[in-house]
Amino acid sequence: MLTPVTDTDGASFWGYARQGELRVQACADCGEPRFPPRPCCPHCQSFATEWRRTEGHGRIWSYVLPHPPLLPAYAEQAPYNVIVVELADAPRVRLVGNLVAEAGARLDSVPPERIRIGAKVQVVFTDGGLPQWVLERP
Repeated sequence: MLTPVTDTDGASFWGYARQGELRVQACADCGEPRFPPRPCCPHCQSFATEWRRTEGHGRIWSYVLPHPPLLPAYAEQAPYNVIVVELADAPRVRLVGNLVAEAGARLDSVPPERIRIGAKVQVVFTDGGLPQWVLERP
């Protein structure tokens, strides 16, 4: 499994994720959430930031099923999904991840026919702190 490359701006995101928290960077002046993390607010140009905890709920905004796999390490799990999730409590924030049956499950653990744009999802975390997504139960 790949591990994220952290930079100064994104280090806090991954630190919170290792603790099982989904947080997004927000401007401490105008309040706008933003992702990916960056030093300056694109709305008001402030350099003041804070990290806000989210509820970790969202909806599938888009998805793809890579054929063939883009990375050789994932060949045995193909076809797998890559989803874009729009957060419910920060709708301008969209995160890329995988829809899985449960935290830490294989990337092919959800059949492609179960993936729908608009489906409600909830964040889960692998043991290493990688955010993944599961379908919300009604």
